[in-house]
Amino acid sequence: MSMQKKGERGQVTIFIIVAMVIVAVGILVSLLYPKFYTGFNFEAENPEGFLQNCLEDEMANAVTLLSSQGGSLNPAHYFTHNKDKLEYLCYTNKYYTPCMIQQPALATHIESEILRAIEDKKNECIKSLEDAYKKKGYKVSFKSGEFNIELLPKRIVATINDELTLTKKETKKYESFNIILNNNLYELTSIANSILNWEAKLGDSDTTRYMTYYRDLKVEKKKQSDGTTVYILTDRNDKKSFKFATRSLALPPGYIKI
Repeated sequence: MSMQKKGERGQVTIFIIVAMVIVAVGILVSLLYPKFYTGFNFEAENPEGFLQNCLEDEMANAVTLLSSQGGSLNPAHYFTHNKDKLEYLCYTNKYYTPCMIQQPALATHIESEILRAIEDKKNECIKSLEDAYKKKGYKVSFKSGEFNIELLPKRIVATINDELTLTKKETKKYESFNIILNNNLYELTSIANSILNWEAKLGDSDTTRYMTYYRDLKVEKKKQSDGTTVYILTDRNDKKSFKFATRSLALPPGYIKI
């Protein structure tokens, strides 16, 4: 075989290898790139969709953390269970005594914690939206308003009450934006509140009643040696859970319950 033919065959082999590498890189980019791109996808007619994509993951991460810690970003008084810091939502340091509820307005507390967790990201998303419109040739005016979080049945809604005015040939105005996260935290915290009321009144709760009435709910009650009770409420369908701790009607060490 001539040297020329060997050289041509070698070049073909190199081209094939390069082509395979390009295809592999293309597949990898197609798998990974959308995860980064969706947060900055821009459609001039849908600013709310832009903000939804930009803020939704941050909101979901905050809710996941709060749900694993009894509703607080940084629990001040907690019981450690499987590395999770479960806030005491009902507590007494005494023996033979029912606990006192520590977060009387649990849902409101969680709403404020979600807001605190995502507020910086919300501001970044607003700035990114403004920059995206300016690059498209729009004159942009923002008037800042309130930022609210609501726990609602089957969802969590973040409402950005910022007034956005866009001018390009004609003027358009948007007065608020809703970011919606599908989540059952409203339902789980409602069950938690009911359990806490039983703990505060009687020092214990009957978890079987909840599972009998709510067939999609799993309630785990784990007694600890120091008198703490760990509660884990789980939706059997989507596996989302809410965890917290109580200490109520605790018995001293060595006490034998008859």
